[in-house]
Amino acid sequence: MTRPLRAARAAAAPPAGLTVAVTGAASPIGQAICRRLANAEGIRQVIALDAKKPGVPNVRWRKADPTDPTLASALHKVDTLVHLAVADDPALDRAEQRRRTVTGASVALTAAAATGVRHVVLLSSARVYGAYADNPVPLPDSSPVRARPDGSALDDLLAVEEFAARAARMYPQVETALLRPAVVVGRGIDRPAGGALDGPRLLVVRGTKPIWQFCHTEDLAGAVLTTVLARLTGPLNVGSEGWIEQGEVERILGRRRVELPADAAVGTATRLHAQGVSGDPATQLDYLMHPWAVEAGELRAAGWEPAYTNEEALSSWAQGRPLLPLRITVKGAAVAGGAAAGVSVALVGTAALVRRARRNRRSRR
Repeated sequence: MTRPLRAARAAAAPPAGLTVAVTGAASPIGQAICRRLANAEGIRQVIALDAKKPGVPNVRWRKADPTDPTLASALHKVDTLVHLAVADDPALDRAEQRRRTVTGASVALTAAAATGVRHVVLLSSARVYGAYADNPVPLPDSSPVRARPDGSALDDLLAVEEFAARAARMYPQVETALLRPAVVVGRGIDRPAGGALDGPRLLVVRGTKPIWQFCHTEDLAGAVLTTVLARLTGPLNVGSEGWIEQGEVERILGRRRVELPADAAVGTATRLHAQGVSGDPATQLDYLMHPWAVEAGELRAAGWEPAYTNEEALSSWAQGRPLLPLRITVKGAAVAGGAAAGVSVALVGTAALVRRARRNRRSRR
């Protein structure tokens, strides 16, 4: 089981003019963070580390591959490294996703230790707590990591957290913070919540009362800035205050629900994953059935406050975003784009396929 890092704490006031490097800087999250850091007092320079140049002014770009040990050469005179290179591109196979995420975190921490970087901020997810019926609502920063490996991208995050715990012992000179945001939404974010918000209908497992918590990219950027300036360490939850219920999510998105019995949902999801129709295992349904909302106690104590409510964060993401069409075939369902559908979208599509078949049988009688 992943061991928790040191409890978050605020060190002495940072020296004027910190130099901060950001991996994954060209991603939507990376660009939001670079913009926030570049415009903040106390930050002297922001160095964007990515294969692509981010479209952010007042940021110095260094072409870099976070999985390549030569990353160390780009960290000269860097005070803090913010590592965001989490590979969640559905076009990549699982082996490549894992290599990029886990190897990237390992390289980042090792390179930081080798070059004198004293503070590393890693992006993780509140999903590592696991979704369980007995979870406290909300989960504090000190909550144990209880998610179990299931072959999904969640495994990569668990591996990153485990390596971060080991690195704290191997490289005691490097202070490490782990940001664990709720469902991240914002400009440029595709397939939040594993695609559960995509498609024309939203899946609900019958008999459950889901709650949702979001984290806008601008609030995540603000959390990174607070973490950097206050030199926070340990696990740090990030999310809008409180949570909202399924009905409010449906109202904001203008979608209706599809309800399936738990046994049918899990059984069908297992078969769809085995057939390659769904990219996620059935265990990912837990995150639609059980709570995993978090409380950002440590960040709030350091002065961070979210600018977006859950409703505002979700509305901001959905505004002007076209509804992704659902392609339904005899082999299953997928969101337009060709990638395997998330478990919820695959189930919604399969349910629609079953209803269509029933209508066709009735029409032939």
